[in-house]
Amino acid sequence: MQIGLVGLGKMGGNMRERIRRAGHTVVGYDRNPDLSDVGSLAELVDALHGPRVVWVMVPAGAPTQAVVDELGDLLEPGDTVVDGGNSRWTDDEKHAGELAARNIGFVDAGVSGGVWGLENGYALMVGGDAETVARVQPVFDALKPDGDFGFVHAGSVGAGHFSKMVHNGIEYAMMQAYAEGWELLEKVDSVTDVREVFRSWRGGTVIRSWLLDLAVAALDGDEHLDRLRGHADDSGEGRWTVEAAIDNAVPLPAITASLFARFSSRQDDSPQMKMIAALRNQFGGHAVESAQ
Repeated sequence: MQIGLVGLGKMGGNMRERIRRAGHTVVGYDRNPDLSDVGSLAELVDALHGPRVVWVMVPAGAPTQAVVDELGDLLEPGDTVVDGGNSRWTDDEKHAGELAARNIGFVDAGVSGGVWGLENGYALMVGGDAETVARVQPVFDALKPDGDFGFVHAGSVGAGHFSKMVHNGIEYAMMQAYAEGWELLEKVDSVTDVREVFRSWRGGTVIRSWLLDLAVAALDGDEHLDRLRGHADDSGEGRWTVEAAIDNAVPLPAITASLFARFSSRQDDSPQMKMIAALRNQFGGHAVESAQ
């Protein structure tokens, strides 16, 4: 099938390549002309045959809203917009309503995979009605990992991004646990090779995971993380997860504490946050701050 892809950054550019490898046609647009296949959103829409599917991979909030508004004016009834960024689920409901008034379909897609997705595939959590999701299914199949897992039609509009938000909240807590354990191991004199302790956990333990693999990769590059400053940003989804927990009276002590730990990292140089920063850089290519 044909698909338009708006936003060709770290994830969007790799997604374009993975979709093309599956035999589909991708017309990409980015504000950076060096990355674009076309010069404007209007040219992207004109290059696609109807009914069109346009996938948006731009930052959440105002940038996504601006693209959805412009696409609403350019697309035709029967076309579909997919928001694959990290939008808040409440924005999905708004965008779906705005596009439905023009008889344009909408699907929200939570996408996980970071800079590794090109080769490993992307985990996809999507929301929308079954008919609209089916229009995009060949692209979902191209992007997902091989095998039985990695794609779910989570529910109605907003369910995809809500599921991805909870996924990221769990990720916060998992990274915090690894970071706390790493700092404690580094602190005691009796443990003389913390990196190899972490490496040993990759086989046979109940805490083995891809995040653990990435922690070892980070330690292989900087054994004691001396080159990093103990500062970790948050993408916003951890905050939204805690807010949703409050709204629904669901206790999330581990996820909430991991979010607050990141806030603490901005007040002083936290050893734990060196590991958090290293992990975020490993899986998502997020920027790190160098130690002075």
